[in-house]
Amino acid sequence: MTDPVRRQLLRLGTLAAAAAPLARATGTAAAAGRGHSRFPDAWFPVTDHGAVGDGTTDCTAAVRSAVRACHEAGGGHVLIPPGRWATGAIHLLSGVDLHVAEGATLLFSTDPAAYLPVVRTRWQGIEVYNYSPMIYAYGQHGIAVTGRGVLDAQGDNAHWWPWKGSGQYGWEPGMPDERADWATLEQWGTQGVPVTERVLGEGHYLRPSFIQPYACTDVLIEGVTLRNSAFWNIHPVLSRDISVRDVRIECEGPNSDGCDPDSCENVTIERVTFATHDDCIAIKSGRDEDGRRVGVPSRRIRIQDCVYLSGGAAVAIGSEMSGGVSDVIARRLRLPFDPDLGEASVASVLVVKSTPTRGGYVRDVRVTDVDAQAWTYVPFEVTFQYAGGTGGTLPAEVSRLSAARWSLGGHCEYPVRVRARPEAPVSDVRLDRLAFGDAAQDMLLQSVTDLSLHRVTVNGRLQEGPV
Repeated sequence: MTDPVRRQLLRLGTLAAAAAPLARATGTAAAAGRGHSRFPDAWFPVTDHGAVGDGTTDCTAAVRSAVRACHEAGGGHVLIPPGRWATGAIHLLSGVDLHVAEGATLLFSTDPAAYLPVVRTRWQGIEVYNYSPMIYAYGQHGIAVTGRGVLDAQGDNAHWWPWKGSGQYGWEPGMPDERADWATLEQWGTQGVPVTERVLGEGHYLRPSFIQPYACTDVLIEGVTLRNSAFWNIHPVLSRDISVRDVRIECEGPNSDGCDPDSCENVTIERVTFATHDDCIAIKSGRDEDGRRVGVPSRRIRIQDCVYLSGGAAVAIGSEMSGGVSDVIARRLRLPFDPDLGEASVASVLVVKSTPTRGGYVRDVRVTDVDAQAWTYVPFEVTFQYAGGTGGTLPAEVSRLSAARWSLGGHCEYPVRVRARPEAPVSDVRLDRLAFGDAAQDMLLQSVTDLSLHRVTVNGRLQEGPV
């Protein structure tokens, strides 16, 4: 068994072990049925529409037929029963709960043509018509993806991931990649090209998100396991009233963000377990000129009782945040240590990241009750040195950040690092009862105003008072 395969098996085993006590403590089993009351007790098995669960028969038309029938009947549950069901893009309609039963696996096609025609989406903060996300909804109300089954995008070093253009993910010289298309999209955003004229898709290489409700309200994602995404996993855009709970996300691919609310309002993320290669949760609101054009912030985000096994940050804000982010509360976060996982860990508990000129604001962010025994690079970070961007002159405004009751037993490089610019200092930072047990460096603070430390210890040394 190769080391990467062994690490993946260990990670999945640890994922289940880490989630089990949390499920018992918070009543996950009971929670599994809570969302069902939103929907009529009407069931539409995909087998009634011709689906065959043999793992090879294309069930796309059958699933879409069941979704349509459910919607036209006034809503209910489209049932994916136990079995292995091959499918292309699934488009949800109002009133439909896509229920993936325990023992069921939806296997999403690795053929890009299965995600055509193009749909309106947002790719790294810029609007575009591109391949459909694997599960997509546009302008719908009261939709859900629930159950104890598995959604497998089948991304790997032979499918989807090579489009990143990195040898780490199977790309070799001469193979196509996303870089030219991404440069084109950034240029379209900078120049204000009408969104209807920004069409990629067939013959292009921007990977689709896994689950994306776009301009939707009342969205529930509950209970399912997501594996091997092509790109971002759960990516609600310009939507509100969203609940993501009791979900497991497992992906070691490029840009494998776990859950990215993007210009969204009233979002709850709870009891989710993350094993990703990129940020676990990343709150966004559009990128550069295009983000400011849309001008819709993310706000009222609630995160609680989540487990983080690997990823860039447990909670990130940015780097695409030109529309603004405010009122974020995260609490009871756990970053467990498992020596069998080796390098698997999370780089930060909280990071606010942007370029020097992206604009936007981040206000009123509070992260409390963190138990992080694993390695972290910089647990608390604010940086404006993030790469990327297409010009501009607007610095971001960052203010009113607070952290309380963190216990960090693992090694870190800097316990707290804030790298702001003199013309745009970070203001009103409150750190209360934080314990960093093994830090290589002291706190690094550049251009911070109104910083308060209360019972903060670094390697056993108390650091307290206004700074």
